[in-house]
Parts: sequence; structure tokens; C-alpha cells
Amino acid sequence: MEIRPGAGGDEATIFAGDLARMYQKYAAKKCWKFMIADDLGGSKTFVARIEGIGVYKELQYESGTHRVQRVPKTEKAGRVHTSTATVAILPEVEAKEVQINQNDLEVTFSRAGGPGGQNVNKVESAVRILHKPTGIVVSSRVERAQHANREAAMSILRAKLFEIQQSQAVGDVAANRREQVGTADRSEKIRTYNFPDDRITDHRFNVKVHNIEKVMEGDLDMILKKINKTSQ
Repeated sequence: MEIRPGAGGDEATIFAGDLARMYQKYAAKKCWKFMIADDLGGSKTFVARIEGIGVYKELQYESGTHRVQRVPKTEKAGRVHTSTATVAILPEVEAKEVQINQNDLEVTFSRAGGPGGQNVNKVESAVRILHKPTGIVVSSRVERAQHANREAAMSILRAKLFEIQQSQAVGDVAANRREQVGTADRSEKIRTYNFPDDRITDHRFNVKVHNIEKVMEGDLDMILKKINKTSQ
């Protein structure tokens, strides 16, 4: 899972964080394993690996631009703002399914920073990998051990390369990503979270549910069950 802020400045970053917490709470309800590879720190990208029964089937329709309409906490005049965040769901790929030439990789290490004690702050455990032929950049900095962050980053890279191979778009990473999540423009949305009206609308399947707070607390089945039923 990859979540990035879109249009809307700081509010978009806050919304991206809200979505990340929503999926994490949903994973807990489903008894899935939710492992964060990168948060919304310096890279402005949230990346997580989710393991469990039926994960991809349940979340496959979450990819795209999510739009929120609400009054930000920083808004003193009480005006409703519109912001976006993009979500990408990629299936995990085994190493044997994607051949990666180690000479094509540029691997750099840095201090992870943030919570975690002295080890996180003093040891260069954070990993950033650039796949030079495609320009894909992945990173992981949440794990305490460098090798664990490297493996997490490689897992993300394999998933992205496999997705490109499947769509026969090797070498055009930007087009591949746009196909899945769009440009994050406000007009390009798959779902709208309208807080003033307490309504979530999925525009692809014409599905509407109320009680946004309950959904944001991880009760995604309220909308996913309707989407899966409509998509059949």
C-alpha cells in the first residue's frame, strides 16, 4: 500500500495520514498483519505491507484519488476545503517472479530519525533504493535494522516492477502510476469523503454510505461490501 498527499497543501498531508490510520485500523479488525515501511515524513509517502487472508481481493478497488471535503482544524473562518490523497494497492511479488540486476540499483543509507531511541537516530538504518532503468525510488526507514529496511524496500520495488511488466509498460513508470492513482487533481477522484454531509460517495460504483467517523475508525466493510457486491 502506498499513500501520497495530493492537492491541498498541509490538509492533504493530514488527510493522507487519516487514510493510513483508517487502513491500519481496518487491518487490525480483519486480523491482518500491517507493517509500515515508510511514514509521511521527509518522503511525504506512506508505505505499508499488509499480510492476511483475502487482503488484495478486499482492497483492490482502493487504488485511485481519494477526495475529502471538510473544515480543516487550521481554518479559522469555518470554510470547507477540498483536498486529495492517492492510494495505490500492489500485490506482493516473490523474488523469482521479477529479475532485478543489482547493478541497476543505487542504494543509499541514512539515519532514520524520529521515534525509536538512540539506535534509530545514530545508526544509518534507513534505506533508499533507486532503480536506475525506470527511475523508481523506494525507501524504508521504520525498521531498526538496516537489512530489514532493505528487504522491505526491495519487496516494494519488486511489486512496482511486476505491475509495470504486467501492463507491458516497462520504462514508462510515470504513465503506469498515473493509470492506477491518477494525477491527484481534485477533479480526478474515485471517492469523496464529505464531512459536512456525513457522506462517503464512491463515484465508480455509485455507492454511498453515511457515518464517516465510523468508517475512518476502520469500519471499511460498510462501503467495501457494497462495492464488491456492485462490482460482481
